[in-house]
Order: sequence, then C-alpha cells, then structure tokens
Amino acid sequence: MSESKPNQFQPGWKPPVQQQAPPGDQRKLDPQPSTEDVPDEKGGWRAYQGSGKLKGKRAIITGGDSGIGRATATLFAMEGADSLITYLPDLEEQDAEDTKKLVEKYGRKCHTLAVNLKDKNNCKKLVDEAIKQMGGIDILFNNHAYQMMVHDIKDLPEEQWVHTFDTNIHPFFYVSKYALAHMERGSTIINDASVNAYVGRPDLLDYTSTKGAIVAFTRGLSNQFVHKGIRVNAIAPGPVWTPLAPATMDEGAIEGFSAPMGRPSQPSEIATCVVFLASTDSSSISGQTIHCNGGVIVNG
Repeated sequence: MSESKPNQFQPGWKPPVQQQAPPGDQRKLDPQPSTEDVPDEKGGWRAYQGSGKLKGKRAIITGGDSGIGRATATLFAMEGADSLITYLPDLEEQDAEDTKKLVEKYGRKCHTLAVNLKDKNNCKKLVDEAIKQMGGIDILFNNHAYQMMVHDIKDLPEEQWVHTFDTNIHPFFYVSKYALAHMERGSTIINDASVNAYVGRPDLLDYTSTKGAIVAFTRGLSNQFVHKGIRVNAIAPGPVWTPLAPATMDEGAIEGFSAPMGRPSQPSEIATCVVFLASTDSSSISGQTIHCNGGVIVNG
C-alpha cells in the first residue's frame, strides 16, 4: 500500500518545479496556494475562523492581487475589515479581481487600484484613493516587492539594483508618509520584510538589501509614532508558495524551496501574523519583526 502524498501543510510537501514570466500569475500556480485555510492540529487544514478583530477597519494592502497580499485581504475580510489593494497595471488585473471576489465573499468591500508605486506621485494617488473610497485609513500593509535571482555581484545589472530599491523600499516611505497624515491613535502599519535580511541570501543581493532597509525603517518609524498610539511592525517570511517564486527563481531554487519545518509556508499562514499585528491582540508590540519563516533561527 503506497503512502499518501503530504498536503501543503505537512512536512515533506514540495511544489512541483515550474517557472513563469515575472511578475507571476497566481492562476497558473500548481497547486494553488492556500488563501483561506490554516493548519490544524492533526496535520490537515481547516478554514480560518474570524472573530471580528478588525470590525469596521479600513486597510491599504499594496500588492494585494496574489500571494500574501491576497491572503491578508481575505483574512482581514473574515475579521470585518474593508481593503483597498494595489496591483501592477496590465499585468495583474485578473489576480486582483480574484482577490476582490474573495473579500466580497465574506461580506466586505475590496477596492482595487492599478498603479505602479515606483512613482511617488502614485503613492500619493493611492492614499487619496483610499480616503475617497473608504473615508479613512486604519491599517497599512506595505507588502509588494520585486526580486530576481543573480548569483554574483559582477553579474547584477546596476539597473536591476536601482529598480529593486525603487520598488521595495522607496514606496514604503512615500505611502507611509502620506497615509500617516490620515491615521489616528490605534492605527497600525505592517511592513513586509524577509528572512533574507537576517541570513544574507547571496543570490538575491539587491532584494536582501532592501529587506534589511525595511527592518531599519520599521524600527525608526515606530520610534517616531509609538508615543502617538500608532504602532509600526514588520513580518519576515521565509519561503512562501506564491507566484513570486516561480517567476523569479531558477529550477534549482524551486527544487530546494523549503524550510526547517519541512515545507514552504502558505500565504494564509503569513496573513495570520499580519492580522495579529493589525489587531489589538498585539497592543504592546511596536518596532518588532515577527519571523514567520518556517523555523529558521535568527537574531534580531
């Protein structure tokens, strides 16, 4: 009798080797990532159970079309929050529409905005649109990112270095600056960093560098606003099964796409950490980074 294959939440699960053109398309992932389910105590999975932790809250989620952004918008909806999500024009519209349908399935609103946040004027446009559509901003999840594997600094195009910084860190500054003008005591900002900032991944030098900047940005911004009752934290995911992986990593990296837990994480598992940081469950936490990385032990 053959053993059954492990599911996506069990040790030993590996995604089939596959590649896509960047920025990636969640509809083409095989298998589909988990957006609404979380592990249970018996090695299976169950639907995430909302409890109204974010009832009536209004959230901006950058890169909300797929992966961690989609799962976060969905879990936010389960907890009672509306969202405005961003996606890249002409590239991620179908994924964004799928996110919108998931949010609406749970009775909340999901506004979508096609925008490239490399332009600081678009960062201002995003905040203005959030105020127009939702009347305020209670939660900001700076989530979007770009990466592309290059194994040696001599082969890393200078244009890619600039593009990665213009995508991954500069918009976090601009969107936060513009959003904070509308955020009141009790509001929260969550920034998406990475385990790579702590382990120093060599084949993602530019990406890793921006994630280190995000950790430092989180700490500094928290120290500016914690006394005003606005908390700023970060998450540092490890390998997560999202479109970013097959769209930016080579076959060897996909073959080894795992963590000490014996599998990559699912987007829904990372989104639970974002819910925690967005809610009053984390009321005494600010300036910190949650290491949802599948068991990698890091300092800081």
